[in-house]
Amino acid sequence: MKWLYRLLIELTNRRMTSKWLASFTSSKWSRFIIPSYAKVYKVNEEEMEKKLHEYETLQQLFIRTLKEGLRPIDEHPNSVVSPVDAVVEDVGIVTDQKEIIVKGKTYSIREMLGDDRVAEKYLHGTFIILYLSPSHYHRIHSPIYGEVVKQWALGGKSYPVNRLGLKYGKDPLSKNYRRITELCTNGMHTAIVKVGAMFVNSIELTHEHDYVKKGEEIGYFSFGSTVVLLFEKGVFTLDEQIVPPVEVKVGQRLGLLGLKEKSE
Repeated sequence: MKWLYRLLIELTNRRMTSKWLASFTSSKWSRFIIPSYAKVYKVNEEEMEKKLHEYETLQQLFIRTLKEGLRPIDEHPNSVVSPVDAVVEDVGIVTDQKEIIVKGKTYSIREMLGDDRVAEKYLHGTFIILYLSPSHYHRIHSPIYGEVVKQWALGGKSYPVNRLGLKYGKDPLSKNYRRITELCTNGMHTAIVKVGAMFVNSIELTHEHDYVKKGEEIGYFSFGSTVVLLFEKGVFTLDEQIVPPVEVKVGQRLGLLGLKEKSE
C-alpha cells in the first residue's frame, strides 16, 4: 500500500496540478461545489461570519472568518493556547538526535527548521502536532504573547498531512512547503511551523509587526494542513485533558509556559 499511495501522490502532486487546483478554487466556477463541499466535510455553517451562499469562491470559504466572540482566548497569563481549530494528533519530546516520532514515523526537526542552530534550542523540548481537516476554520493565531525573532520559508512540494500522509508520505512534516515563525517570551523560544497541505502550498501571513498577542491572527492556510509547535526543554507543561487524538479550538488552553531555568 505504501508504494501505491506514494505513486498516486507523485502523479498528482505536480506544479501544473497545483496551479490548476489553486486557479479553480479561486474561480467563480468553484462556487457551484460549495454546497456539496460543506455537506461532505460537515462545515459548521452556524459559526461562519457569512451565509454559505455569500461565498463567491471555494477559496473564500477555505479562508472564512468566524462570528465575533466564538473563540475566547484563555486568560491565564502563562497559558499556551491552540493556534488553530484542529485535532491534536500527537505530543512528545524531541530526542537526543533532534528528532520527533509521530504516528510511529521519525522526523528530523533540524530538517524541519532548516537550521541546526535553531533546532538545538528545542533538544529534549516538547512538540505538539495539530492537524486541520478540510472542514476546519483555516486561520492561524498566536499561541502566546511574544516577540517575533525570525520568520522563514522552506520546502517545495506538499504531501498530504492527514493520517495516511503522516504514515506513508515522504516525511511531510519536514519536507513539505512550510513557513516558520519563532517567538520569544521571557527568554523562552517557541517555534510555530505551518506545514502546507497536498497540492496547495499557500500559507499567507497576516501579521507584520515585531510582537504578537496571544490569540492574535498571524496567518491562514488555503487548505487543510498542519501546525507543529516546538518548545524548549523544561518550559512547557501540557494540560492533562490534552490526550491525542483530541479536538481543540483556537484559544483553548494546551498547557502552561513556565520560567526557563537559568544555568549555573
